[in-house]
Amino acid sequence: MELDGFSRLLAKAMLVLVPMLLSLTVHEFAHALAAKKLGDDTAERQGRLTLNPLAHADPIGTFALPLLIILASAAAPGIPFLGWAKPVPVDPRRFSRVHNMRTGMMLTAAAGPLSNLVLAFVCGGLLAGAQHTGVIDRVPVAVVILLSYLVRVNIGLFVFNMVPVYPLDGQKVLAGFLSGTAALNFEKFNYRFGWMTLMVVIFFAGDLLAKPVNLMELGLKTVLGLG
Repeated sequence: MELDGFSRLLAKAMLVLVPMLLSLTVHEFAHALAAKKLGDDTAERQGRLTLNPLAHADPIGTFALPLLIILASAAAPGIPFLGWAKPVPVDPRRFSRVHNMRTGMMLTAAAGPLSNLVLAFVCGGLLAGAQHTGVIDRVPVAVVILLSYLVRVNIGLFVFNMVPVYPLDGQKVLAGFLSGTAALNFEKFNYRFGWMTLMVVIFFAGDLLAKPVNLMELGLKTVLGLG
């Protein structure tokens, strides 16, 4: 690979990995905070109720997978940014502010993806504010690019994590809406075949995941009036 090409790849890697690390940190912090609010302080006692990225980073989900997607994006540029961090420990038996453990797990699981959606709107709002007030030209280019990537990365994380496959958050969210027997069978299936299904999603459904990511990004830009 030419040095120029390598430099571009390195720059793109940094533009993805930095937002990915920041976004996943917020994601896992949201899980820990939701569990704490519901009465479970397990994550807090294990040092996970923190915005320190080192407490949440996962070698595969936070670094290796995003890098693999960067390398693959030359051949399939529509693939969204995917990734995960170390799961936050949750003990549903300690939930004291919900009617049942399944509801508590659903709320705790949903907090992560929703935090990414909120972060995407915040970053998009900062860009829109700078653009509409005319100060965008005085904002460092690196900051504008970082905020733009944070928007797309967080939308990608929201869509990816809401896929109802173990160990993603969507599995717990969907299980919370199912009846007792259906929820039990759904979780048994996921614990048995979830990882295999997830690998199929990652390696063969990139284009399918890219569609809602692109649609949501366009919708956010339209709402905020971003050019």
